[in-house]
Amino acid sequence: MMNPWRLRLLGLLDTLGTVRAVAQAAHLSPSSVSQQLAVLEAETGTQLLERAGRRVRLTSAGLILAQRARSLLDQMDSVETELRGLGAEPAGLVRLGAFQSAIHTLAVPAVTRLAAGYPHLDVEIQELEPHASLPALRVGDADIVITTTDFDELPLGDDLDLVPLAADPVLLVLPPGHPAGRGPVKLAAFAREAWSFDIPQSYMAGLGLRLCRQAGFEPRVVCRFSNYMMALQHVEAGLSVTLLPALATGNSRYQVSTRELATPVTRTITAAIRRSTPARAAVRVVLDALRQRARPLVEPAATDAGEVWGTPRPSTD
Repeated sequence: MMNPWRLRLLGLLDTLGTVRAVAQAAHLSPSSVSQQLAVLEAETGTQLLERAGRRVRLTSAGLILAQRARSLLDQMDSVETELRGLGAEPAGLVRLGAFQSAIHTLAVPAVTRLAAGYPHLDVEIQELEPHASLPALRVGDADIVITTTDFDELPLGDDLDLVPLAADPVLLVLPPGHPAGRGPVKLAAFAREAWSFDIPQSYMAGLGLRLCRQAGFEPRVVCRFSNYMMALQHVEAGLSVTLLPALATGNSRYQVSTRELATPVTRTITAAIRRSTPARAAVRVVLDALRQRARPLVEPAATDAGEVWGTPRPSTD
């Protein structure tokens, strides 16, 4: 009989690509991972791995088993949760990943509201930027993620269900008293400014650089922050300008000015879960709380991303 833990390691190898990455994710040594995968091959009587230079990769049989394993493991988790919570209110642990600005505007208020009504429900919040959230969801490190469907570097795929939450406009953030005038602005007018950006490879860093280049200039980046609060403080001090989503600037304690862009740019805020099994009651109630919290914040997002609970999404071809 196949061991579920070894199946999980195989699924991680399919997602992460290397034994070393699997070992880091599973808190094991690479040799231990290799030994466990060899045992899984013996259990199945099938070659699951093959050498590709210094690395190993999944064979056709290994790929099939890894894909089936995700569904099997999700079903097992769902059954265990249902048995523990049979006849009771939503309970157990839900791991919620969210990008920085969504934590204090969406995740924390939603979880605070749930705490009063569901004493046996535990929601663990972890900061996950869009480039990290979907991989974490796929390997089972998160049950729900709040992400954006606009991060082109990571395709969504048919293995995920989406719950549209809101549309969040990107704004130019300026020091107080900046002579930018009123109304929407063109980024080309700020080509000579000092800019602050998010850290490399992040969603906002890539978006900011792309927008500046589309406006015809290479931004002079004087600092990079992984925290929006530090970026706002830097702008408040008159040391830079930056681009931030509205959720990051709303209700800020920093004295800054914001301007809409003449060519509007909006990110779509979306919650995502794995599609392989129906969401358990605890996940559903967290999703409902997120939707209720998102409704009054910004204008609702278009629902062309598809609905949750297994309804097929329209083709993006």
